[in-house]
Amino acid sequence: MREAASTRVRWFLVFGLFVLSAVAYVDRINIAIAGNSIAAEFHLTNVQLGSLTSAFLMGYALFQTLGGWLADRLGPRRVLAVGVLWWGIFTALTTAVSSKIAFAIFYLAAMRFLLGAGEAVMFPASNQFVSRWIPTQERGIANGVIFAGVGVGAGVTPGLISYIMVHYGWRWSFWASALLGLIAGTAWYFFARDTPEQHAYVSAAELEHIQAGRTVKTSATSKSVDGRIPWSTILASKEVWAVTLAYFSFGYVAWIFFAWFFIYLRNVRGLDLKASASYTTLLFLTMAACSPLGGAISDRLTKMYGKRVGRCGIAVFALSLTAIFLAFGSQVPAIASRLGWTVPFYVAAGLAALGAVAWLFVNPERTLSPASSSSPSTE
Repeated sequence: MREAASTRVRWFLVFGLFVLSAVAYVDRINIAIAGNSIAAEFHLTNVQLGSLTSAFLMGYALFQTLGGWLADRLGPRRVLAVGVLWWGIFTALTTAVSSKIAFAIFYLAAMRFLLGAGEAVMFPASNQFVSRWIPTQERGIANGVIFAGVGVGAGVTPGLISYIMVHYGWRWSFWASALLGLIAGTAWYFFARDTPEQHAYVSAAELEHIQAGRTVKTSATSKSVDGRIPWSTILASKEVWAVTLAYFSFGYVAWIFFAWFFIYLRNVRGLDLKASASYTTLLFLTMAACSPLGGAISDRLTKMYGKRVGRCGIAVFALSLTAIFLAFGSQVPAIASRLGWTVPFYVAAGLAALGAVAWLFVNPERTLSPASSSSPSTE
């Protein structure tokens, strides 16, 4: 497959998903950076400010399945383009809410809920793209690069939003977030295609390389030719439930940092706006650097020892370390002395450990099929 190097369209599109992932996290994390300003203007307590995050997550969770269904039916190109436009609109509309109107918090919550509904398509659609464009032996690094966008978006947000807030106010920071999405979404729509067979710039060698390692077969019109899987089969799969639990645990831990770390540094540790932004940026840029590395290691271990070690083992290892670090981190004197923050760290550590255990019940050699929930994989 040496000739596959003649074109690298699949990697340009993976980079496009990296950018969309980054933009998505700018739009969802900006409220954590602007939180103090918004709370002051609208006279919100921490609980009320937290309810805005909850509203986002509720919309995000409720529309995940719909987002995946749309990506299956319509393809990742259009679904992501419309999704980016959608969440840009509701990011911008958040700025239209006035603190002078009655029950302003409900309008803010509605905007965050609808933002979450739009962003719910991001990762189901990107997973659909990976299944169509990326050979199985490259999926670890591809997903690592895409998820690195989360770290870059979350890492850039504190500095970007803080700068705009200081000079122009929090509303302009939301307008800037929306504009970034419009630019990225437009570029994605014009350059991306749903399948490599549809893309004019994919060489014959690259297409052959993709098709040889692809597990989902597609037709020229981009629709999957695989049989539909009934919900009874999906819900009967222990792998589905184990992965769901693992991702729930991961999501809870991640959102401790995405939604509250900046506010924690300012309100609990007493750091100023610039210092809080710097420390938050460092955290997420480290995540951005390690995501592709983790993906590459996963691909390598899969090749050497099989999928159980390469795909599941690395997740068990990472979540176990996360649990340990969170537990010890909660005991640093400067943190433990602040009442009200130790317990959330312990809860997050416990969930990280639970997520690690859940991965032990996942067998990546099995795949769902219309006939059985545990058919051997053909990968």
